[in-house]
Amino acid sequence: MKALYVRLVRALEAPLRVLGVLSLLQRRAPRSRTATWLVSLLAIHDVDGLGRLDVPWWTFDSADRVETWLREHPGARVFEWGSGASTLWLAARSGSVHSVEHHAGWAQVLAPRLPAHVDLRIVEPVTTDAPLVASAKPGHDRMDFADYVAAIDDVPGEFDLVVIDGRAREACLARAVERVAPGGVIVFDNVDRRRYVDAIDTALATAGDRLTMTMTRGLTPALPYPTRTALLHSSPPGVA
Repeated sequence: MKALYVRLVRALEAPLRVLGVLSLLQRRAPRSRTATWLVSLLAIHDVDGLGRLDVPWWTFDSADRVETWLREHPGARVFEWGSGASTLWLAARSGSVHSVEHHAGWAQVLAPRLPAHVDLRIVEPVTTDAPLVASAKPGHDRMDFADYVAAIDDVPGEFDLVVIDGRAREACLARAVERVAPGGVIVFDNVDRRRYVDAIDTALATAGDRLTMTMTRGLTPALPYPTRTALLHSSPPGVA
């Protein structure tokens, strides 16, 4: 279904361009959230298209909140599981970005577009009958993402912002809570899935007052339906 949707969207782009509708929306996009969203629908799986719109693939509300937070924390240090439009967006607003990608082909497309202060690593899953860290995504049942999740351990220090938007997100969240700096933020995307909600609930219960959540729901670039992105806030220094 997803592939069919992408083909349909691609087919609509040419007539919209000929009719002048696309150029009109593109002119309005910098000032209009609705126009930005409509143009982004034609840019699904198009890193250059989303890059021109300067949007990450999270809810618009969460992106606005994170952008405000980054302005208040210049030079922020970022770690990201799952690369793409968000990597470009974060690079324009952060001091450094460490991004881990499980899909080598996608990373090779993205890499030439990244500035020097972005470190993009490819950590592919290992095929095995007994994965240590599994992904519940269909078709990934014999893939072990243990090295992918553990990639954060190869980068020393704490991170001001951690983004979870790739594979094995439940395991990534457990690692992120350990590595986010006091006062930092964890972005957990696509929280509509039950297993992700359960993972967040567990993290909040375990962390107690050290972690709070803001849930955002609404329009998301490149998607024709509303989704949810969670922002998990680590308590600032000195706050229990």
